[in-house]
Amino acid sequence: MNLRPGIAYAGLTDVGCERKNNEDRFAYWEPASDELFARKGRLVLIADGMGGYEGGQEASRIAIETIEHVYAEATEGDPHTWLDQGFHIAHGGIQDYASRHPEFHGMGTTCAAAAIHSDKVYYAHVGDSRIYLANKERIRRLTRDHSYVGRLIENGLLQPEEAESHPQRHILTAALGAGQSVSAELPEQPLTVTAGSFLILCTDGLWGQVSDDEIYKEALDSDPAHACRSLIDLAKERGGPDNITVQIVRFV
Repeated sequence: MNLRPGIAYAGLTDVGCERKNNEDRFAYWEPASDELFARKGRLVLIADGMGGYEGGQEASRIAIETIEHVYAEATEGDPHTWLDQGFHIAHGGIQDYASRHPEFHGMGTTCAAAAIHSDKVYYAHVGDSRIYLANKERIRRLTRDHSYVGRLIENGLLQPEEAESHPQRHILTAALGAGQSVSAELPEQPLTVTAGSFLILCTDGLWGQVSDDEIYKEALDSDPAHACRSLIDLAKERGGPDNITVQIVRFV
């Protein structure tokens, strides 16, 4: 993959130790044209499908391909607008696919996306795939889990450490393709990033087995490709009950 200067990037996915198929999907996009790159920057996406073997795979595929296409083809607005539109259209696209394939009723997917334009990062998400921003001092999670357990934590009914082993921790309260309408959660203003900081996007197959501090240490100490491999290996050593996907973008 030929990347323009400014970042080091790697992404990796693994089926895990218990699943027979991989319903996760990820993508990195930057335009071929320098003129378009100056306007659009880069896009990093990750999704975790649900709805059975083919249903989950199709849901995550539709989400990633739709959001990337909308972002790439948009002519008016800014990255915030393009992400919002992409998530909205992807939601409808998954529902349309399910209506034409009744055997996939209930299919859906999480999705997290980060648009990187110069030193600004715009991001959006639905579900419990996560985006972290880290530097040499600390790691912080930019997204909140749209899940039953996440809601309990927000309402003060459950402690974060209790969530790790909660039997209902994988029940989502929002997903693309599920429900009448879903809106991406995205901040009004982008973040400003500096050289040496990095973004981490991952599905629950990683963060469910590996702590934030462990993710932080590996991403801080290794190059992105090595860190992705090491993090997936660690999740598999701990059972790897789900598909595992991680992307790391280091700003250089």
